[in-house]
Amino acid sequence: MRLSFLPVGIAVLLSFANCNKNSNVVPVSKKDTTATAGTKGNTGTGTTGNTGTTGTTLPICSATIADAENIEIFPADNAWNQDISASQVDPNSTPIIANFSTSKVKADFGSGLWDNAPIGIPFVVVCGSQPKAAVTFRANANDGNYGSESDKGPYPIPANAPIEGNGQGDSHVIVVDKDNDILYELYNASVSNGKWSASSGAIFDLKSDKLRPLGWTSADAAGLPIFPGLVRYDEVLKGTIDHAIRFTLSSGNVKPAYIAPARHSVNSSGGQYSLPFGGKLRLKASFDIRKYSASNQVILKAMKKYGIILADIGSNMYISGAPDSRWNNDDLQKLGAIAASNFEVIKLN
Repeated sequence: MRLSFLPVGIAVLLSFANCNKNSNVVPVSKKDTTATAGTKGNTGTGTTGNTGTTGTTLPICSATIADAENIEIFPADNAWNQDISASQVDPNSTPIIANFSTSKVKADFGSGLWDNAPIGIPFVVVCGSQPKAAVTFRANANDGNYGSESDKGPYPIPANAPIEGNGQGDSHVIVVDKDNDILYELYNASVSNGKWSASSGAIFDLKSDKLRPLGWTSADAAGLPIFPGLVRYDEVLKGTIDHAIRFTLSSGNVKPAYIAPARHSVNSSGGQYSLPFGGKLRLKASFDIRKYSASNQVILKAMKKYGIILADIGSNMYISGAPDSRWNNDDLQKLGAIAASNFEVIKLN
């Protein structure tokens, strides 16, 4: 579902949990059937000869979502990775928070299914050898064509890449090239007869701080990348989330404006005391997290150190993550005891 944008853009999460198709292992290239030259035999060379010595073949390349934990996701000085634990509080923090102070944190991800699709925003990791495909930017019954603000590609999307909501709703497709540190994201994506189409797409060099052009959307309403803000099970498993977490607010709490690193705004209805896209909230240092599980403490510590960053219109205080069969949904729901009144707005630049 979409909203009207200024100048044009996309809205991602709404008042229900996003549901997504997930896959842990994706083969990303077929075995090269042309062997490099081996020792020549009597009737063939390499693997093609019946009596020749076997040559060297290229191995099948496969990648798992866990490989995302071994790559650089933007430089250390990037806004996603900045330690804001000592940053100034915005002078208008109190009236901004007051508008949604009773809203509770909601982990918009988990294990299992919701409406017959995995819960969260899925992603897939590929190798640098993954073949690239052209993407056609188009309008459809769900939303318009934002190709003029999209990166043309091509995009290294596996044929079986997971589509958010199994193709219902926002239908994001997220691909991480682990060898080249490049992120590819599509919004309102679909595939038919092996051909990919979408309403918009964005490509991010994860080794660079470069932002999208001013006023451009991405696969997210704020013109931000989605993947760097997702809570991923494997980073919780290792004990540290080292980035800001993506979250949403309802239209009435979002100012029709943006601040860096966001690049795009929408026709939201927030007034003077509302938060622009790119604004960050920080869980107060005084908030006692000791009663929460070890896994939830990893998430809460990240909220204190890196904060949560407003990326889209949706339900108040919904934080984004990737689906994973290992999530404990009952435990994640305990985050719902934390009200927005326990957060503060970081000084808006």
